[in-house]
Amino acid sequence: MANQGAKKRKEENARHIKKLHRLIIACNPAYADNMGEEKNPSAGVWPTVKPFVNGGASGMLATCVIQPVDMIKVRIQLGQGSAASVTKNMLANEGIGGFYKGLSAGLLRQATYTTARLGSFKIVTAKAIEANDGKPLPLYQKALCGLTAGALGASVGSPADLALIRMQADATLPLAQRRNYTNAFHALYRISSYEGILALWKGAGPTVVRAMAANMGMLASYDQSVEFLKDSLGCGELTTVVGASAISGFFAAACSLPFDYVKTQIQKMQPDAQGKYPYTGSVDCAMKTLKAGGPFKFYTGFPVYCVRIAPHVMMTWIFLNLIQKLQKSVGF
Repeated sequence: MANQGAKKRKEENARHIKKLHRLIIACNPAYADNMGEEKNPSAGVWPTVKPFVNGGASGMLATCVIQPVDMIKVRIQLGQGSAASVTKNMLANEGIGGFYKGLSAGLLRQATYTTARLGSFKIVTAKAIEANDGKPLPLYQKALCGLTAGALGASVGSPADLALIRMQADATLPLAQRRNYTNAFHALYRISSYEGILALWKGAGPTVVRAMAANMGMLASYDQSVEFLKDSLGCGELTTVVGASAISGFFAAACSLPFDYVKTQIQKMQPDAQGKYPYTGSVDCAMKTLKAGGPFKFYTGFPVYCVRIAPHVMMTWIFLNLIQKLQKSVGF
């Protein structure tokens, strides 16, 4: 009993010394140089901006690879047929370029949405770990961090997401109803000019909810999987990153598809001849969809959606890992 008490006091003293050491470095950065140690990571602009820059860059690189699959997923959700028929029709009618319609909007979405969600997740998680005395966070706390990051990211990236959906769905509309946006910025300009600034956040409600669900599955499961594969199973770095990325991608897809389906229906809807929209909001869309097709209707196109989401999530994590290793190798 006495040994346990001494051990506990020793651990508490070590924590106090560590906190005091960080405080001294924060107040006097020269102390870190004199002691041959790193400066306080929170000092300066770059350490704060770095998670956001890295997150956005990794998401944009992943989007360049996955854009064709994303286009097929949207067409399936809009009722254009199976993956095979959609691919065949697009090749015949639109050519290879058709698969990359909306790429500028996709890149803009990653530059806003992924930048915000991954950057904020790193910061929120770091603060939570610090509050937890440096101990790994339990799964529910990681999930809460993921929910928060997803909400922040979706709020910032909603306009670009709206532009992306409209550009991808444009070719499915009758010629008279096509919007013919030339790029993401043209789409944002036209939407704000003709429909008002607030129209840029049309469908933002389901977008935010969908992002919260996706990021809860993606971010929490990735961190948890890394800990399990690395610490419990003793896997190497490559196996850990690829395995955790695959698990993260599956959970992101499974958690988010119902919300993504509703979001897509809301964002692409147009008024009929009487000026009436098919849905009054996301709840109305969800209820009508449930009544018409049952719960499995929300998982329309799940195989393609999973194929699209999982690789994108995997590549985002892999690219992020590579970027961080590159920066570390050059001392940046």
